[in-house]
Amino acid sequence: MAKVVMYSTAVCPYCIRAEQLLTKKGVQEIEKVRIDLDPERFEEMMTLSKGRRTVPQIFIGDTHVGGYDDLVDLDMDDELMPLLEA
Repeated sequence: MAKVVMYSTAVCPYCIRAEQLLTKKGVQEIEKVRIDLDPERFEEMMTLSKGRRTVPQIFIGDTHVGGYDDLVDLDMDDELMPLLEA
């Protein structure tokens, strides 16, 4: 299973939903980066996501998936599992 990194904050309903969907798909470990606790990581997230400022920002392997809606779209298009299994 590919490594999953999720930039998030303490109070983020979309982060919780994204984690639930990923867990349902068999992801056992999500590296959570709390940008509310570490401003430098916020800058890192913006750089890696090409300027996105909202959470979650999800990365699967080397692929920037985007936010929760992007994750759901991938799942609906049957593209999430191949990405996770790569």
